[in-house]
Amino acid sequence: MSFTSDKPLIVQSDRTILLEVDNPAYTEARDYLVRFAELVKSPEHVHTYRLSPLSLWNAAASGLDAETVIRVLSEFSKYPLPGNVVADIREYMGRYGKVKLVAEGGEMHLVAAEPAIALEILNNKRVQQYIKGRVDDRTLLIDPWERGLVKQALIKIGYPVEDLAGYVPGAPLKFNLRKLTLSGEPFNLRDYQREAAEIFYASGSSKGGSGVIVLPCGAGKTIVGLAVMALTQCYTLILVTNVTAARQWLAEIRDKTDLPEDMVGEYTGEKKEIKPVTIATYQIITHRRKKEEDYPHFRLFNQQDWGLIIYDEVHLLPAPIFRITAELQARRRLGLTATLVREDGREDDVFSLIGPKKYDIPWKQLEAQGWIAKATCYEVRLNLPPEDRLSYAVAGDREKHRVAATNPDKDAVVEAIVKAHRGEQVLVIGQYLEQLERLSKRLGAPLITGKTPNREREQLYQAFREGRLPCLVVSKVANFALDLPEASVAIQVSGTFGSRQEEAQRLGRILRPKKSGLPASFYSLVTRDTVEQQYAMHRQLFLTEQGYRYEIITPERLSVGGPKGAERLSAEGGSLGGKIISLAEWKQRAGKK
Repeated sequence: MSFTSDKPLIVQSDRTILLEVDNPAYTEARDYLVRFAELVKSPEHVHTYRLSPLSLWNAAASGLDAETVIRVLSEFSKYPLPGNVVADIREYMGRYGKVKLVAEGGEMHLVAAEPAIALEILNNKRVQQYIKGRVDDRTLLIDPWERGLVKQALIKIGYPVEDLAGYVPGAPLKFNLRKLTLSGEPFNLRDYQREAAEIFYASGSSKGGSGVIVLPCGAGKTIVGLAVMALTQCYTLILVTNVTAARQWLAEIRDKTDLPEDMVGEYTGEKKEIKPVTIATYQIITHRRKKEEDYPHFRLFNQQDWGLIIYDEVHLLPAPIFRITAELQARRRLGLTATLVREDGREDDVFSLIGPKKYDIPWKQLEAQGWIAKATCYEVRLNLPPEDRLSYAVAGDREKHRVAATNPDKDAVVEAIVKAHRGEQVLVIGQYLEQLERLSKRLGAPLITGKTPNREREQLYQAFREGRLPCLVVSKVANFALDLPEASVAIQVSGTFGSRQEEAQRLGRILRPKKSGLPASFYSLVTRDTVEQQYAMHRQLFLTEQGYRYEIITPERLSVGGPKGAERLSAEGGSLGGKIISLAEWKQRAGKK
């Protein structure tokens, strides 16, 4: 067997791929791998990737072919590729498009590449309930209303459908993107934003119109959404994560399009406007008073002749939205996200119901081009205080995570980091409210949680944007759809277990390029030798895949060290006297300064 020692990859027969981190070709190989493989583990020296059916189907849908994948792996591999891996790549990637949905003569046809595939579908219990008849030995008849359900069922048995059945045009809506924003700033699409929109639209053909665009936080996914709206020129429903995100979409539409204000509506818990462009939150769409009741706001999907539905942060799409989306396959559907990772494992439902990945670009590539800020990631490891060790030892699994995540010694470390970045805009982000309340008092910084009224949130966010407020303590409400361009430091004190998507979203809060030119610094505080350290390794997978490395540092590097350091820093001041600072108090203190 031939062996080339200077190559960075070992491709194994179980479809896992080992990548040497210290190899000179590491970066180039990683940038290729991210297009068709999934990162599974990322210890210091060797990263493990996996070729999965879904990763290969997404690669095929985005335009890669099997021979390109095989050639790339061969060029970077120390050993010849195992024969079964080569066969599997060809088999899986070849499956995309072997079953197509087409509309012919007012009927919906499922067309198989071979009679044997049609026969396999006919005899599969998961799929056969949707088959209404046979047209010929390769063509099956289905109900157009079950288009989404058929695709969901087929991907489960290994046949990702290429949907070429087309879309209804929707009610027309004429508008233009502005050349100048409302503030008089020139506005032009960046090359990658234009390319992403055009690939999705595909000149209006049935080959486009549904799918997911993957771009880093801060790279302008909303602008891509506006570009797609400008191409489709139709009534549009935009689904977003929360009211803050809805208001940001509203602001961007007003700032960068010539749509009149009365043509754009907000459908949230606070307003119920239905306009040619309507922005609704996932919360209101999935709201119901009783668990056994149906979802009353689902009617929104039929109250206008929508030609385009945009799913912002599609990786967070609630399960009930999948149900209604299965009935909306005749509408163009655009998913926007920074990561296709879903912690509930429903990536295949995104593929089949929203559409496959149409476009993505490595985060580091945009960083190199200056479109997102350069970022350095640090993992600060510290010990659990002796007095908390017993509590940790006897706790259950979930409680172990809480004890480790709310380690009181983290407070002094946070304060040291804030002081080290004096003059910068700092976000302190966490999961546990008791911990965040402690830090709010200690730092003299306002706290924003899910209970903070939207009006107060917006006032605090605006003060932060304008630089009048240098530090904010925020709960997981800041995980997504939060536009704070000048935030350059994020300190993560606790998180939702091993959530890769949350880690990516939190780094994304500080990735917008700064007018000051400052780089971004992301600190994750982790309690050593606990479940939190294990979760941290999993949380970091997606960002490692994108090219970010976590530098492991100790509190001593920040001039603090456990309880004694905490006492010393506490003596230096920084507390607000034992209560959480409110908006009114912050305004009063800011006025005194």
